[in-house]
Amino acid sequence: METEVQAVRAQLFGLQDETYRDFQSALMPTVPKEKVIGVRTPALRKLAKQLAGTPQAEAFLQALPHDYYEENNLHAFLIEAIRDYGTALAETEKFLPYIDNWATCDCFCPKVFAKHKAELLPHIRRWLDSGETYTMRYAMGMLMRYYLDADFRPEYLVWVAGVHREEYYINMMRAWYFATALAKQPEATLPWLTEKRLDVWTHNKTIQKAVESYRIPDERKRLLRGLRIRS
Repeated sequence: METEVQAVRAQLFGLQDETYRDFQSALMPTVPKEKVIGVRTPALRKLAKQLAGTPQAEAFLQALPHDYYEENNLHAFLIEAIRDYGTALAETEKFLPYIDNWATCDCFCPKVFAKHKAELLPHIRRWLDSGETYTMRYAMGMLMRYYLDADFRPEYLVWVAGVHREEYYINMMRAWYFATALAKQPEATLPWLTEKRLDVWTHNKTIQKAVESYRIPDERKRLLRGLRIRS
């Protein structure tokens, strides 16, 4: 297994762009710069596509924890390629505790999840209650991706609002979720702001992100601007 992992790492370093590494590192304060190789996402996805389903990929998926940021992202993209729902879910469950930054957290979603929303929902509920920063963020991201359209239920707003943590990367995702919900489910979501049900930071950040969104009409943006809470 070690030989296979080293071979994958060598391929990643072969794709290194040091200028991009410096840029990417600046966006991820929770990841030490020496843990970033500097591989652009399209190149990572291409490599994942080449490796998917091979013995080398299987060995790599078993080699947790990884040492480098790009190894984690490659791991995520390999999970995305798994076509069996049960296997994809099991690999996601194994991987979530090792995610240590917002970029890896937000970059992957197994495509097969879209066909199994009902089965996925209890796991999302459990991830929300995990107490782990990026597992909780991932759960909110899944609710935002898959459950704000035809599968929406107002109780999902309650789930996300019920996550009370101080971590910036959790609260930012809460605001992103509510801003997206304002665009897709405005009747259910707007009362959370007009009635000031959210904490002040999330309330104001939700409004900021909603006002910046092209999916929200100007008339609603004017209303939202008037709902900002002044400190």
